[in-house]
Amino acid sequence: MKHQGFGPVTAVANQKGGVGKTTTSINLAASLAALDQRVLLIDLDPQGNSTSGLGVDQQQVESGTYDVLLGDSSIEDAIVKTECDNLYLLPATMDLAGAEIELVNEQGREQRMKNAFAAYQGEAFDHIFIDCPPALSILTVNALTAADYIMVTLQTEFYAMEGLTQLMDTIRRIRQGLNPALNMEGILLTMVDRRNNLSTQVEQDVRAYFGSQVYESVVPRNVRLSEAPSFGVPVMYHDLKSKGAQAYLDVAQELLHRRSI
Repeated sequence: MKHQGFGPVTAVANQKGGVGKTTTSINLAASLAALDQRVLLIDLDPQGNSTSGLGVDQQQVESGTYDVLLGDSSIEDAIVKTECDNLYLLPATMDLAGAEIELVNEQGREQRMKNAFAAYQGEAFDHIFIDCPPALSILTVNALTAADYIMVTLQTEFYAMEGLTQLMDTIRRIRQGLNPALNMEGILLTMVDRRNNLSTQVEQDVRAYFGSQVYESVVPRNVRLSEAPSFGVPVMYHDLKSKGAQAYLDVAQELLHRRSI
């Protein structure tokens, strides 16, 4: 355990947008919380979709990730309790989009989140997830510098491998300098449609290339998954019996199994 009061910190990342990062961050965190794990989700994406997807109004948030990165708030003071048992949120505020510019000339800018973890004095969490923005920005670098693990969400589409190669290069650079201890949690295939030949072929290619790094569990295309954010709840609170909810419960169980080995 790297940080006092924290279990493993996992950055959910891919520089491509629309590949299921936020959906995974919300629903994996909620699934682990439902399995009696105490979970913190950190919204580091200026779009704030993890925040709104958990029913928190960005405009009502007094302090969040922006304030933590700028040193104006501690993590424990910015955390909010969600409507889901065992699930807590460090929300994104509207100001987060400006953090890139404000941090650009700051010394140690890549280590702001790591330093905030080191200063944490609150109650312990079993798991922490960071929802990263869809770019290899200073915010994403902060997440990867602070994390123990990176989980890559990968949509089974034609250009999937191309984006993954760039991300792997970034991970190598982070390991060489800012965070030698960064481990690959795994690659999670999202929006899988096994009726589609291309989706099946991409899945086969990714598994052939990355082997056991790819989760056995996959997340299918699912209407309930798409609907849940508009209700401000994880999919399991929207429709527990849906394929999307069951898929993320499977992913949560697999994550716990992988970490127990």
